[in-house]
Amino acid sequence: MQTNLISLFPALAPLILYALSLILLLKVAKPKRGVIESFGWLGIVIAVTSACLTWYLGTTQSVLLGFSDLGFSLRLDALSMTLFVMIALLAFVILKFSINYLDGDSRHHIFVSRLAATIASVELLVLSGNLFQLFIFWIITSVCLHYLLTFYRTRPQAIAAARKKYIVARIGDICLGIAFALIFFQFGTGDLQSIFDQLATFTTLNSTLTTAAVLLVIAAVLKSAQFPTHGWLIEVVETPTPVSALLHAGLLNAGPFLMVRFAFLMQLSEAASLVLIIIAGFTALFASVVYLTQPTIKVSLGYSSVAHMGFSLLMCGFGVYSAAILHLVAHSFYKANSFLSSGSVVEVVKAKKVVTPNRLGSIPRILLGVIFSLGIYALFCYWWGLDPVNEFSLMAVGAIIALGVSQLIVTTIDSKGSLSAILQSGVMVFIVSLAFFSLEKGAHVLLASQVPVYTAPSLLIKGVIITTLVLFGSVVFIQLISPALKSGSFGYRLGVHLRNGLYANVIFDRMIGALKNDKFKWANLTVEAEENNEGVNEYAQENGELIYKSQTISNQ
Repeated sequence: MQTNLISLFPALAPLILYALSLILLLKVAKPKRGVIESFGWLGIVIAVTSACLTWYLGTTQSVLLGFSDLGFSLRLDALSMTLFVMIALLAFVILKFSINYLDGDSRHHIFVSRLAATIASVELLVLSGNLFQLFIFWIITSVCLHYLLTFYRTRPQAIAAARKKYIVARIGDICLGIAFALIFFQFGTGDLQSIFDQLATFTTLNSTLTTAAVLLVIAAVLKSAQFPTHGWLIEVVETPTPVSALLHAGLLNAGPFLMVRFAFLMQLSEAASLVLIIIAGFTALFASVVYLTQPTIKVSLGYSSVAHMGFSLLMCGFGVYSAAILHLVAHSFYKANSFLSSGSVVEVVKAKKVVTPNRLGSIPRILLGVIFSLGIYALFCYWWGLDPVNEFSLMAVGAIIALGVSQLIVTTIDSKGSLSAILQSGVMVFIVSLAFFSLEKGAHVLLASQVPVYTAPSLLIKGVIITTLVLFGSVVFIQLISPALKSGSFGYRLGVHLRNGLYANVIFDRMIGALKNDKFKWANLTVEAEENNEGVNEYAQENGELIYKSQTISNQ
């Protein structure tokens, strides 16, 4: 790996955003569309140019500003450049959206200032070339997010969410700090490339590095809002929409990024992989089911993010790191668009009548749809020449994708839809499968130098992967045949419990006193109390966005 001064070039992007943040904070200038867009475009140009330089020069690293391989250094490789370009694009869109958002608010400049500082910190996080910088900006991004979540201090539910996030983040910081300390003392260096070079000579890990790997998993799980600490993410819909977009599309990705960055260490730790598969797999399954029961768009998007992060971390546990990054990038753009357009989507749905086909509940038709999807999946496995031994994990991920897209074809086959509708669904299944296998292949080629090659998983890991496949397949099949099942009291009760997220968030609320503290009284009002104007919620629809106006809680 080369050490090159030109590797400092990407630092211009976060420095520009920090400068923008400082200018707005000091009220030197007001947030103006032309200025913000210029900063955003400049960030994109810097990111794309840096990516081109990395493509031409290969992996490079800047000169260290520090000592003992700890300090400030930028690492330019395929992984950091992929996420750097993604963040720059998202930053442009979110900052541009924020110009009109809250326009007229007396604290508009503070909001955009905090947003710019947060984005800059995330960029320096993914560009980190050593343990110290990675750890420092891991904490800074969390602190910046906290100030964004508490932008409206008169919203008790937002404060409750921020408090839970703060507790979870600090636990994660401790785990990450201990893990990095163990790694530093084990290898005698904080430089990432030196650590990776030494890991290449390892076949197994000692107890110290195994402990470090497990702690890294815990830090990633806590950062990405995995069960049972996911509740804060569901409640941050109280914050301004650009914050939700940045959080769900960017900051949550720190967990999977950490796993992929230390993929060479994770690959050697069976214990860490098991912990990651169990926690992330359950979270992905749990959040996917709960997501379907939510009546509000932003809460459902929140559970969707929890599920997506779980699935990305699950792929890391399987050892399919390139697919995890592919999924992470796709989810980021999709989720940013979903949150920024959530208000207008509600208006569109209200204005149009959405027609869905009536399901027949025919088991043979349902099985035919599932077989069709799995057949397409098997066809692509054959075309791409996947090795069932060394690429078993990738095939497992592909099977989960195939089970998911089977709902597209089953919905039309198991209905009175026309032949053209069935053909269209079949084409959609084919395109989704083609996209996954093709893009995953491209991602693996792109990230080849930064992730381990596919190897046959151990017998224990393979057994856990098969168990995960069975669980996912069972849940999908139950969902597919649900129209044929009679709804009874059990199904109704289960639906109520799922809508409330199995009450995991309530337990966390009790732990921080959110259910009894007067500060959080607003969150505990009944519907009747709100209708009698005894609460603090006054909803107003403006520009397609739901704005919450807080009032003082009246004395009882």
